[in-house]
Amino acid sequence: MMRKIYNCKEGCSVESTLQLISGRWKSVLLYHLIFDGELRYSELQRTVPGITRRMLSLQLKDLEADGLIEREVVQEKPLMVIYRMTEYGYSLQPLIEMLHEWGEDYNQRQVGQLTEENLIY
Repeated sequence: MMRKIYNCKEGCSVESTLQLISGRWKSVLLYHLIFDGELRYSELQRTVPGITRRMLSLQLKDLEADGLIEREVVQEKPLMVIYRMTEYGYSLQPLIEMLHEWGEDYNQRQVGQLTEENLIY
């Protein structure tokens, strides 16, 4: 996917970063690949309930095209596809950890205020 490169004052680098990790599922996929290690396509699908097969494929293709993850096809019967973080992708680990911690804090503050419907993707 063609990405826009921002070459301007403070804040534009945030836009550049968000281009790579924004969307409903990319950050979640990155979280699992960083902290759970390499995962097969079917494992990712089970790990992220609510994501469709098509959306999972699109999000993984984007992350791979951006150099954040890599895909390996294992020539076994049945065919197996494994996804893992690249070295460059691992540079996002501190950011993903901070998003996770912030989200945990937010969820604790909202206990009793969020309904089950709000939490389902």
